This record gives sequence, C-alpha cells and structure tokens, in this order.
Amino acid sequence: MDITSKSLSVQQWIELIAECEAGKCRDPLINLPSGADRTYDAIFVGGGPGSRFGGAQVQAMGGLSLVIERWPFLGGSCPHNACVPHHIFSDCAAEFDLLRWIDGRLGFPEFRNGRGRIHEIVKMFTHGRGSAHAFMNWQTKEQLRYDFILNASATVIDPHTVEVAGKRYRTRAIVLGTGSRTNIPDIPGTNLHGVFTHESLVEELDYEPNNIVVVGGSKTGVEYGSFFRAAGANVTILARSEVLRFEPVALDEEARDYVLDAMQTRGLVVREHAAVTEIVGTDRVEAVKYRTSSGEEQTIPADFVLLATGMRPNAEPFASTLGLKLGKRGEVVVDSRMRTSVPDVYATGDLIGHPMEMWKARKSGVNAAKNIMGEEEAHLDVRNYPDFLHTTYEVSWVGLTEKQAREQYSNVIVIKMPPGNPPQWDIPLPLADRTMLYGFLDPKRSGFQKCLIDGDSRRMLGFCHVGYGCKDSFQYLDYLLKQGVTIDDMAGMNELFLNPGHFIQLCRLRAGMKKLEDL
Repeated sequence: MDITSKSLSVQQWIELIAECEAGKCRDPLINLPSGADRTYDAIFVGGGPGSRFGGAQVQAMGGLSLVIERWPFLGGSCPHNACVPHHIFSDCAAEFDLLRWIDGRLGFPEFRNGRGRIHEIVKMFTHGRGSAHAFMNWQTKEQLRYDFILNASATVIDPHTVEVAGKRYRTRAIVLGTGSRTNIPDIPGTNLHGVFTHESLVEELDYEPNNIVVVGGSKTGVEYGSFFRAAGANVTILARSEVLRFEPVALDEEARDYVLDAMQTRGLVVREHAAVTEIVGTDRVEAVKYRTSSGEEQTIPADFVLLATGMRPNAEPFASTLGLKLGKRGEVVVDSRMRTSVPDVYATGDLIGHPMEMWKARKSGVNAAKNIMGEEEAHLDVRNYPDFLHTTYEVSWVGLTEKQAREQYSNVIVIKMPPGNPPQWDIPLPLADRTMLYGFLDPKRSGFQKCLIDGDSRRMLGFCHVGYGCKDSFQYLDYLLKQGVTIDDMAGMNELFLNPGHFIQLCRLRAGMKKLEDL
C-alpha cells in the first residue's frame, strides 16, 4: 500500500495498524516521497527508537534516510510490550501500595486484603497502546518527513544494499536496530499454558493469576514481581544468582539492601541461588521445581510463571550474511561510534547488548547517524549514565557506588538520609513528592538516599535514591556530575520545598565546613 501521497490522521493510523495486526492488511506500508531510486545516506533496519531518532538525525543534517520495520508501526518494543507496560504496571503497584498502607485510615477505603485485577490492567494497556503507535507513524510522516517502509521484513544483501518487498535499495551505510527477545531457558515445561515472557504476557494473558513464580532476578523480574505482589498475588522470585546485581552501571550496596528488605517486607518471597529444574503441569502450569545452593530439591505451587531470564539480541540474520563480530552474549560488537566490525555497518539499541534501555537505543541511533554524516566526535559510553528501576519504589542512581568511590578516592565523604540508615530509627525521612503520606503513616518505608563526595576536591561522585519522584531529577544530576559539580555548588542551588531527589538540603548541612565530614 503506497501511502506517500496520503495524509492520514492519528485515528486513521490507529485503524490501519489494527487491520495489519489482525492480518487484514498484509501489504507493505510504503512512504517514499523522495523517490525509490535514490541512494540513501543511511538505511535503518528495524523501526525502534534507535532507528526512529537516528533517521530524524540524518534528515536534520541534510541527509536522506530510510527506515524499514516488520511491524506496521514505528517505535519498536518499548510502547508495544516492554518499557511502557513496565511503567504502567509500576504506577498501578504504587497505587496499590498506598491503599494497602493506609488501609481504611484517614477516610481511605480498606484494602489490606484487596486485589488488583492484573488481567484487566493488561487489557487496559493493550487497548490503549495503539494510539502511541499511531502517533509515532503520524509524526514521522508528517513532521520528521523521512522515508519508511512498514509491515515488511528487510533482507540485508551487503553493507550497501537492502531488499524489502521485492525491491532493492542502495545506501552509503546500514544501521542495524532489530532489538532483542527473551532468552528462553532450556528447562522442561516452558511451553505450558501459563508460562509467559514480558512480551507474551500482554498478548496472551487470559485469566487472573494468583500464585506467581518469577524466574530470574533481573530488572524485569524484580519490577514485574513487585507489581504482581502489590496487586495482591502470592509471588516468589527464583534467582540463579543474586537479585539487583546490574551491569555495567552498578547499584549501591546499601540501596540494594534497602530495596531488597522493602520487597520482602511487602511479602514478596525471594530465593537466591535457586536453579529452576522443571515447570510442572499437564496442559497448564501447576508448580515449579528448583534446586537450592545446597542441592535440596524444592517445589512451589504456581498457576503463572514469568520468565525473566535475560534478553538475547536479534543478531543472527546479519552475523552470517555480513560476517559481523559478536560478543559472548550474542550481541553485535561496536566501538564508541556505533561502528561494527564491517565498514559502513552500524548497530544500535538492544542489538549491541547491555544495558537494554530505551535511552541507550535513542542515543546510540543518534550517534550512529552523526558519525555517518561526518560528525566523528559522536561517542557513547554506556557505563557513564544514570540508571533506574521500579520495585513499587522508584530507584535511581548515577555515578559511583560507595565501593567504587573508596577504590578510587582516599577521602570519601558519605551523606545519607536516614543518617546511617539505622533500622531502629522511626523517622519520616526522606520526604518528597508522593512520599509525605507514606512517611507519616509508616516512616520506615519513606525511602533512602545517599550521595558521595570527594573530600579533597569537594566534587560530587555519585547519588542514589530509593523513593518516589526521584527519577527525572537524575537526568540533571548526571549532567551536573559530568560538569564537575561540587558540594558547594549543590548547596547554592534553589530547591522547591522538600525535594531530596536534588540532594540540595543535605549538601547545605555540610557545605559550610572547610574539612568535610560524613552525615
């Protein structure tokens, strides 16, 4: 279907995408206003955020870009079945937590034994996601104005040729951004009804789960497990190693301990060093068997299993055709400019490995585009970025952990709230947006924050925050860290009431000292 000359509204895009997903429209959706016979500066294979933002960058720099996507919409997995449902489920979890903590006090409804309807929440998401898909298609065609072909798979012929819908297109460079998929473990029973990945959950859930086992202690496992528990389900996380161990951006040890304790206080059962040996059932899931670190065999009843066992890059179609160098986890190896081992071939997003985050996909796509268009100083180091997760709490961190700081600096100053995090202190601090009510009703759950300072140079080294309302501020804390912000600079900033996400108040309590001390 040639839509080049058509100006579709967002509603028309919603209807067209729905038809394609239902199998009623099998033709490619072709938008080639620049003409099909031109040589492109970049062809982006895959229509996720790396390609969408990279294509826009090429156009902005005066180039010509083409994006090819097998789905009938741009945006990739994030709005379809990955990070957007993650956030929706986390929003629901925070609301359930609030209701359960208040539980009839202050005029709020009773909810201690209440249940959230997981199935309904999933259906709410799938019903509404079409608008995001449609908007990105509309914006790309009407405002960004670069070429795209949707609802069709691309075949890479060589570093300068891509075939799609029976026609070949030439390009100066190819950018691969085909994402990743859940790594399904080689254990019996993964094919049973009731075994899901985060992708299949939003497509196939057709009942209300009660006894849930999450296999894996990754971000996905912890986030989904926290949501399921907040909704009132019985939840056990079975982790092969330790939960909340991330790379390449590590979480501070004290923050990890706080989060893990909070998860278990909520009734979420965590079993570390647990190797799943079998998912048991006839037609559907009935139980999960696992082996402890001591070799003991255990069985947990289950009517729902979530496989949060890591993601595997979709690199196979290109590795053999182009001879790309792959890493130990199947990721495409790139340098800091997103260049692969093959000249004129770039890779972005999940395809290049951890961290598999939306921000990395966008940034790597833009950096690839800049390099293709001649801006050779566009580099990306994923180790030097803020990170976050949701465990009903928001958890955000940037810079060095305390362990890393003490390995690199001889005079590390630590500022914390609560100070020293003593469990016997029943104080409603820290407090910020969405935490004030929590803090006064259940002070020990109000959150935790920490910042690290080089006592000699007075430069800030790292921040972490467990609470609510902190995530957005860490984007700016990241920038300040890179600019060399000091404790004195922080103390001189202006804050809005109690906003510990900026750590301004705590820095003020120590910034007046010539020789800094812990707090």
